[in-house]
Amino acid sequence: QFLRVTKQYLPHVARLCLISTFLEDGIRMWFQWSEQRDYIDGTWSCGYFLASIFVFINLFGQLSGCILVLSRNFVQYACFGLFGIIALQTIAYSILWDLKFLMR
Repeated sequence: QFLRVTKQYLPHVARLCLISTFLEDGIRMWFQWSEQRDYIDGTWSCGYFLASIFVFINLFGQLSGCILVLSRNFVQYACFGLFGIIALQTIAYSILWDLKFLMR
């Protein structure tokens, strides 16, 4: 009987669980905008403007991907976009060669 009652909500909860990391990271980027921008600028010496563009792309890509997955619109494209954000972060934050992080 419990499954009959919750059956309609389980797909939404499952999708929320799957994208929760992206949602949390996007919200954190919103609140830590200056710290993220300064880190990218300090690491890559790319300047204030390019670092801000990177943080904006990261934030917008993650939050829009989450919204699309949760609303069940263009889910395949949203997943490809979120995968692209992962690739972008891997390069930008230099975690490609951090074996401990990659294993985790």
